[in-house]
Amino acid sequence: MDILYLMILCSVSLAAIFLVVFIVYARKGQFEDDESPAVRILFDDEKVKEKDATGDKNKDEKEIGENNKN
Repeated sequence: MDILYLMILCSVSLAAIFLVVFIVYARKGQFEDDESPAVRILFDDEKVKEKDATGDKNKDEKEIGENNKN
């Protein structure tokens, strides 16, 4: 029966710790912007220039982006 009291004490204290951490980060503004991360994936990435590994002189740089994959 003593272990039951210990488990209740541990679970309540762990829940209190999580509540305090949530309140601290909510006051810092961690959870304010919930719209933009879900919409950010819809926008195109910027094109990245990369050196061609084959050493082709005519194609020194090729553009790699979301729509230019080979």
